[in-house]
Amino acid sequence: MILVVDVGNSRIKAAVFEEATILEFFVFSKNDAKINFEKILNRFKKLQNLVVSSVADLEKEFFLTFQDRINVHYISREDGFPFQNNYETPQTLGLDRMVLATGAVLMHPAQNRLVIDAGTCITYDFIDAADCYLGGAIAPGLRLRYESLHHYTAKLPLLPTQEPKDLIGGSTQEAIHSGVVNGMIAEIDGTIDAYKKRYSNFIIILTGGDTDFLAKRLKNTIFANSYFLLESLNQQFHYKIKK
Repeated sequence: MILVVDVGNSRIKAAVFEEATILEFFVFSKNDAKINFEKILNRFKKLQNLVVSSVADLEKEFFLTFQDRINVHYISREDGFPFQNNYETPQTLGLDRMVLATGAVLMHPAQNRLVIDAGTCITYDFIDAADCYLGGAIAPGLRLRYESLHHYTAKLPLLPTQEPKDLIGGSTQEAIHSGVVNGMIAEIDGTIDAYKKRYSNFIIILTGGDTDFLAKRLKNTIFANSYFLLESLNQQFHYKIKK
């Protein structure tokens, strides 16, 4: 039994796995990390391994405080990965993006893959059918778009994410919803269409915190899985152990 943990920019996501099956999913703030990990370890007595990937400021030493109760595995870029990294600046490639590429390669073999992670930022990662990671794109996520309109203008309000009533925003609030949501949908669909013109035998994987909100609005056929990063962490751990 394995506990996999993704420390993101805004939240911690975790899941307990039995082989490839998620038994339970958790999400909590970094401020509540210690108490929540204690609860999980006390509840799941058969946990043997803790697998961590972090792109934020929760350091490895925090997780090592649990090593008397569970084997701690901290995923790093020095680990082996099941793809050839052709990124021009491999040392700047985020670990979360590398883990997503692992999941795409191991769970969807022998095809071109575009992984779209819609979280604080929206990232696009492309791995071709020969298991070569080529790169992708990084853009602001939904929340950042709303926040930037508020923080960098004098009078625009900070709004919660909401489906626009219409393409044409009849008020300032509706105009913001239309611009943010419809703009992001157009960006994602346009990016997918551009990749499809260049590559065939294609799968698109959408994941991240805004998966459910975005998936039903896209015109392209996608494989939506909000747990894909955690599943990819589980896959990366088993790949590392086998190697």
